[in-house]
Amino acid sequence: MSKRVLIAQIMHETNTFSLLPTDEGAYRRRYLGIGDEIVGQFRGTRTELGGFIDAAERFGWTTVNAVAANATPSGKVTADCWAMLKGAVLDALDKQGPVDGICLALHGAMVTETEDDAEGALLEALRRRLGPRVPIAITLDLHANVSDAMAENANAIIAYRTYPHIDQFERAVQAADLVNEMMEGRLELGCIVGRPPSLDGCDHGRTSAGVGPMVDLLARAAEYEKETGIHAISIHAGFQWSDIHMAGPSVSISHNPAVTRRAKDILDTLIREIWDTRDKQTVHYQTLDVAVAEALKGDDGTGKPLVIADPTDNPGGGGYGDTTNLLRALLDAGVKNACFCPITDPAAVQAGQKAGVGASITVELGGHTDPAFGAPIKCTGVVKHLGDGRFVHDGPMWKGVVMQMGPTMVLEVGGIEIVVTSNRQQTTDHQAFLTNGIDPLKKSVIVVKSAHHFRAAFEPISRKVIAVDSGSLCSHDWSRFDFKKLRRPIWPLDEVVF
Repeated sequence: MSKRVLIAQIMHETNTFSLLPTDEGAYRRRYLGIGDEIVGQFRGTRTELGGFIDAAERFGWTTVNAVAANATPSGKVTADCWAMLKGAVLDALDKQGPVDGICLALHGAMVTETEDDAEGALLEALRRRLGPRVPIAITLDLHANVSDAMAENANAIIAYRTYPHIDQFERAVQAADLVNEMMEGRLELGCIVGRPPSLDGCDHGRTSAGVGPMVDLLARAAEYEKETGIHAISIHAGFQWSDIHMAGPSVSISHNPAVTRRAKDILDTLIREIWDTRDKQTVHYQTLDVAVAEALKGDDGTGKPLVIADPTDNPGGGGYGDTTNLLRALLDAGVKNACFCPITDPAAVQAGQKAGVGASITVELGGHTDPAFGAPIKCTGVVKHLGDGRFVHDGPMWKGVVMQMGPTMVLEVGGIEIVVTSNRQQTTDHQAFLTNGIDPLKKSVIVVKSAHHFRAAFEPISRKVIAVDSGSLCSHDWSRFDFKKLRRPIWPLDEVVF
């Protein structure tokens, strides 16, 4: 008889310091699907839901399709939106009958107006409904803040092992395989989690360079996974812009209860390694002056563009996507043959739509959400392109997933073609430029607002990558943030002996 497995995705990386609340509209601007529509939307994509759907078809499961929801990182999820999302999962159970297992794609750093640990609250609610015997496996972003409640209520926790995240499909398949083994009675699993007294660490989870603390931690975890009864070890770099008790790096181990003592020993060893390497980093942010000087050098003979990234205004970490310090510095310096994505400014897009392609317009560009991070730039430019902002990822990350930048405009100011968007979204794929009539390969300088995900698509085409600190919301200067709920003492905010 076919096993019945509930599949769902609820994703949000919540920057509790953001001024922007996350409501149902925020989800709809990225994607929000309910029920069976999620199968058609995600079958064949390199995503967690794509992996769950693939496994279901391979194992002959009947899927109970609940919800697929993902919003660009921003402030706390509103109470109404959280009730809708949580309700979609619980309603699927109530209306579609009992299930034999559950596969959930979660983020692990979701905070709502009512829950500091949204994922833990969802898992607790499921356990109350299902009891202890129904296996639950969850996938998590590598930047999860993993709580005790998550570990207590999930049988398996499987986090991404790449940053940029290009292994969501594989991690979902791994989680689904474990659920199948548990449903067939061949496997028993439970989870433990632990964390050092550290807000930062694991090199922020970076793996793309092939070296560094996160790479070493993952390699050691893979060796431990060869031991009998140790089925999955996840290293979580944590999400630091979240004022909650358990923010920061952690380790979770999915293991057979017979080897719990050994699992705890491994946990302690890996936590100690995170602590010992907490201040080691492979990427260092440069000043605006350094970035501008590099941009003014021009072609170095390779014919490849310079890529400048602004991690501190990364919409993928809750940044507003409209701060102006970096753009202003490039314009003031007279940088030529450059493209920039994004500046989020719906009003400017509307002005461009009203004027039409080819028109010259004067706008107050960007800087509207919080001018403290850079005031609007009064500038005159030519409207080069107008579009609907819809594109399909075709690069290494989120391949096959439809993204919505909302109505867009390309405004050429000086020597820079600026992609102005209506929706906040970090730039991770060439299509963010190509669908707006810009070929990034023909530019001398490409500027993106992204912390690290951009590297999967843009680093291979670059002559050099520079990450700059523009002084925006996603700064790594933790002393700038007024933490009230974070456990203390904690490094690097306090002196800690561990």
